[in-house]
Amino acid sequence: MSPHSFPAELQPVDASPPTRALRIMVVDDHALFRRGLASVLDDEDDIDVVGEAGDGNEAVRVAGELQPDVIIMDVMMPHTTGIEAGPRIRAVAPETKFVMLTMSESESDLFEALKAGATGYLLKEMAVTDLPRVVRTIAAGRSCLDSSMATKLIGEFAELAKQDASPRGRKTLPQLTPRETEVLKLLARSMNNREIGERLFITENTVKNHVRNILEKLQVHSRTEAAIYAVRAEYLS
Repeated sequence: MSPHSFPAELQPVDASPPTRALRIMVVDDHALFRRGLASVLDDEDDIDVVGEAGDGNEAVRVAGELQPDVIIMDVMMPHTTGIEAGPRIRAVAPETKFVMLTMSESESDLFEALKAGATGYLLKEMAVTDLPRVVRTIAAGRSCLDSSMATKLIGEFAELAKQDASPRGRKTLPQLTPRETEVLKLLARSMNNREIGERLFITENTVKNHVRNILEKLQVHSRTEAAIYAVRAEYLS
């Protein structure tokens, strides 16, 4: 990407060829920009743009009807923002992943987007030709962050680590089972459900159940938040 690139640990990688075309939805209040993204994606043999929306409310309705694999969504939109729409989309389309594509470099927007369940946060300065690779990466269960936003996130980790180091900042860790702890460690290393299952010799559905339990116990809303928690709580050591 130029001028922003992905950090190595979050570098999008082309997943194994899907058994069917990925079903993608594009959400942005600027129709010309939205159609441009859709056109680029539709040129790919393994990607179908099945729906579009111009605001958060419409995104929730269309996502519920179409159940797309991945949604590319702007943050700032009229009526309902992408961040506000995120939890509502997860409620009506729980298997759908969404990534923010935005002009906002605000740390608060980044953190709120992750809390809302976004699995990626990218700036509109990115090369549009990289978008198909991003979609495949998100669909494969990985996360994508613009490098400049990842730097801000790392800075927040450092600050939170300082707070947690003080007696007043320490919290009691939730009781994860040994298997859940194993899953969390692999999740935090950006492995998708299939890769985790292969590593632990369990089925993909079993991994999904473990991830669901982990999110509930940690009281977080997304795999990205769980990975952040794992780093902060030193689960990776």
